[in-house]
Amino acid sequence: MAESPENPHLKMEATHDDHDSWLHATVQQHQAALTRYAAHLLRDPDRARDVVQDTFVRLMAQSRAELDGHVVEWLFTVCRHRALDVARKEGRMKSLADHEAEHVPATEPRPGRTLEQAETQSALLALIDHLPPNQQEVIRLKFQQGFSYKEISRITQLSVTNVGFLIHTAVTRLRREFAAQQP
Repeated sequence: MAESPENPHLKMEATHDDHDSWLHATVQQHQAALTRYAAHLLRDPDRARDVVQDTFVRLMAQSRAELDGHVVEWLFTVCRHRALDVARKEGRMKSLADHEAEHVPATEPRPGRTLEQAETQSALLALIDHLPPNQQEVIRLKFQQGFSYKEISRITQLSVTNVGFLIHTAVTRLRREFAAQQP
């Protein structure tokens, strides 16, 4: 008995459905983190959402195979470049009201925290806001997004050594200033 030839249209539909599922899952998983990141860079949650939307539009044009294993790094790199383009185009960056960027809604529920942890986190965030912008960015990428020094280097286009120096300098300053606030 001869084998029946496969229908190429069915294969294309299955591949298309897989790609759509992958895109949907990627958006769901990373949209909130990208929006917070862009909001910190732009100091404007509305523009941040536009930048993230544009990032995902660009993702749609990418092959899943090309991004396999580094899609998160790619997303943050494209988001960063797009945010910097928007900021450059406007020629200015507006300040947000205190901690407005922390209020960008996340899609995932936040776990409960004790009062002490919330106070510590609030104090640290306030201290981070007073760091130079380049230190703020690498600290947020490292500790809020969990990127390695190498990944941060590729996202920011700084050397790995420079990323390490910025993080070390920022952490040292944060420790010193946090300790000075404690009774």
